[in-house]
Amino acid sequence: MESSRRLYNQSKPFLAVIFLQVGLAGMDILSKVALNHGMSNYVLVVYRHAVATIVITPFALFFDKKVRPKMTLSIFIKLLLLSLLEPVIDQNLYYMGMKYTSATFAATMVNVLPAITFVMAWILRLERVKCRSIRSQAKIVGTVATVGGAMMMTLIKGPALTSWSKNTATDHNGVKPLDISVHDAIKGSIMIIIGCFSWAAFVILQAITLKTYPVELSLTAWICLLGTLEGTALALVMEKGRSSVWAINWDANLLAAVYSGIFCSGLLYFIQGVVMKERGPVFVTAFSPLCMVIVAILSTFFMAEKMYLGRVLGAVVIVVGLYMVIWGKGKDYDAPPLDEEDKTGEKVTTQVQFQGPEQDNPNKNFHVLQINQDIHV
Repeated sequence: MESSRRLYNQSKPFLAVIFLQVGLAGMDILSKVALNHGMSNYVLVVYRHAVATIVITPFALFFDKKVRPKMTLSIFIKLLLLSLLEPVIDQNLYYMGMKYTSATFAATMVNVLPAITFVMAWILRLERVKCRSIRSQAKIVGTVATVGGAMMMTLIKGPALTSWSKNTATDHNGVKPLDISVHDAIKGSIMIIIGCFSWAAFVILQAITLKTYPVELSLTAWICLLGTLEGTALALVMEKGRSSVWAINWDANLLAAVYSGIFCSGLLYFIQGVVMKERGPVFVTAFSPLCMVIVAILSTFFMAEKMYLGRVLGAVVIVVGLYMVIWGKGKDYDAPPLDEEDKTGEKVTTQVQFQGPEQDNPNKNFHVLQINQDIHV
């Protein structure tokens, strides 16, 4: 019983991020359909976060009422930056890149996100790196391989692995086979990669903000609310005040806005914050290949997207590089924290005292656990 409970607790972060990737895959398909139907990406972002704000705010007001820290100017500035980085910059660039390419291409390009997050976390000293360590070398080589795979996928096309006849195309709800030119692939990939930099900065800043504002629901509600306001201002400017772009009916556009708002803004920000406290920002972004696989399968059948050998090989390189980063990151949990390492390589003794509820009673005996750690640098 105890072992089953321990296994469940250890698997919870993995189950959470897998759930997020499945949700993101559904968002990619629905968003691509909405964009193909002419919906403005700026309006989609606004509606998405408006829905998320409406859904998350009541929970934040109820559950965080007694534990919510006092709002300070420093925290509020971080909230403004968070709502600008992911809800406004990243999502608009991602949707624009998807317009030029496809849902599968966009989902695959996002696989550079863990590598970008790793580099940023390394620069900000949130990630441990020792060049002589095998795990650190794996993370560095994996990062380079991930970037190389993204370039390979963008520039190398190769023969088509799937072919659609005219009759087949009409059988897929009137969707024509999608063929991406190299020019559109480059333009779309640049937008998506810039968006990934913004997303990586968001994840790292979220991890930093949670240290002083450790209430995930309230943080999510603030990000969605401010993202709605900032996104609305951007949409009004970019759409030049056209009222027609804001019209929405009971169709794929509404479904895309509601689904992505609930699952990919509200739940994503919240679950991401919870997992990040335990595993860090790199772990949260490390499972994007799962989203790519799901999107590729669904897009091939429902959106008649073509698969090319060069892009598949590039995706394989990205996945290999990514899991080198994951392997190196996973080994970090077997190593002692940075502040516990003894640079001299000597034996470190840590004393931890556990006190029960009778700690105020001097007549009770306390259990003392002596932990001896031999650390070799």
